[in-house]
Amino acid sequence: MSQSKSSDSQFFNSFSMVLGILIFFAILLFAFARSIGAHTQEHNVLQDPLAMENVGKNTEPFAHVAIAGQDNSALAALTKPAVAGPAASVPATPEAAFQAVCSACHSSGVNGAPKIGDHAAWGPRIAQGKETLYKDAIGGKGNMPPKGGTTWPDDTVRKVVDYMVSLNK
Repeated sequence: MSQSKSSDSQFFNSFSMVLGILIFFAILLFAFARSIGAHTQEHNVLQDPLAMENVGKNTEPFAHVAIAGQDNSALAALTKPAVAGPAASVPATPEAAFQAVCSACHSSGVNGAPKIGDHAAWGPRIAQGKETLYKDAIGGKGNMPPKGGTTWPDDTVRKVVDYMVSLNK
């Protein structure tokens, strides 16, 4: 009985040593391969604008993730709008513009957007003045893209901001 315990412990010690040597060898091979490929990667991939553009195109759809059990309707507003022409894409009223684009985030508070009717969230923003609100809406702020992801003229965006401010007073 004592000899089987001795041979078991000897086996485990030998096995552990062999496994440790194999892991160490694998790490050395990985480091060696990285050192050989670093120059090639830098030269052929990282400095090639077409490769970087392809990386951007391939990873762009994954920038926004839908969460199960949550309202993901705002993801539709984050996609690039189809440009059919300047007159066709501009809504007739600020209310229609708000319903078409802005409500996707500002109705539910997606991505930290202040919800319509949340006076605690809107109060400090309104206190900064309309020019600041216009600048943030036109240029983008936080997770909101410039002009809410639309191609609307600045004047239309200003009217929508005025409409949203009127909803929060």
